[in-house]
Amino acid sequence: MGSDDRRMRVLEAIVREYVLTKEPVGSQALVDRYRLGVSSATVRNDMNLLEERGLITQPHTSAGRVPTDEGYRAIVDAIDSVRPLSSPERRAMEHLLDGAVDLDDVLARAARSLAALTHQVAIIQYPTLDRSAVRHIELVPVGERHVLLVLITTAGRVEQRHVTFTHAVNPDGLARLTRELNESADGKRGRAAAAAMMTVVDEAPEVSRPDVRALVDVLADLLNDAREDRLTTSGTSSLSRQAADFSRSIEPVLDALEEQVVLLRLLALMDGSPSVSIGKETGRSELSETAVISSTYGAGDGAVARVGVVGPTRMNYRSNIAAVQAVARYLSRALGTE
Repeated sequence: MGSDDRRMRVLEAIVREYVLTKEPVGSQALVDRYRLGVSSATVRNDMNLLEERGLITQPHTSAGRVPTDEGYRAIVDAIDSVRPLSSPERRAMEHLLDGAVDLDDVLARAARSLAALTHQVAIIQYPTLDRSAVRHIELVPVGERHVLLVLITTAGRVEQRHVTFTHAVNPDGLARLTRELNESADGKRGRAAAAAMMTVVDEAPEVSRPDVRALVDVLADLLNDAREDRLTTSGTSSLSRQAADFSRSIEPVLDALEEQVVLLRLLALMDGSPSVSIGKETGRSELSETAVISSTYGAGDGAVARVGVVGPTRMNYRSNIAAVQAVARYLSRALGTE
């Protein structure tokens, strides 16, 4: 084994031990607990070199070492494979997720499952309309001149709007219009669906054309909505129990979770599946002592949003990446995008 490979093993052992114990790690503890195949003196030399490279640091004189953000990043970048969930973990996740009845329930259950698996704060972004296609449009008369418009997308989103007509609703005409809108927009996304439905407006009888245009305008606004600004979260209490991992107040992190806009902006910038932002990489001072792991749910063009966890930088990255990816796969199946 080369010296660089050995030092990476030493760094991995320091990270693992520190995540487990929360205590600075000394060379003798590494020799005693990990099969490094070298003496304590060699490990001390390796630790000195790792410290010079900024991968570990000594918080107090005569104390052991702890990983830096750069050290965690080196470990994450070295992960070449992620173990699948164990059978008990998988069964627990499937048990919690079984029986979900709608999108809100699916996402809420998935967030609870991810929080339970990782002991971190789980965050799941609602699917965006512009990345999903029209599955079904329904028009329901709810009064003499009022119609309930229901839009269902392939990502499981259900949107409802009330539209007021200028003329009395004709049930037969409304049923025919429903068929025409579905035929024109089925399977299309965003602007393509909106453009296709404009042909229905153009072909409508002149007397009903204003009402048809009103419906299509509402549908177009929904379909062209570029980003959904909602998250569902679970496990905030877990973060509160890890307050000792934050040198400063944990309140800014809790505020970011509450307001959500900070996390939504961060998720929008995260690229890759999975993607990991550690400490200052988040670009947000309130998250400078946290790590965020996220993955898209859906695959390829079907990727509609992100799921992830937020916690202190002292976390088990390999295990948490596996859990995030497992829940992402479940969401893809549940919403029909995989």
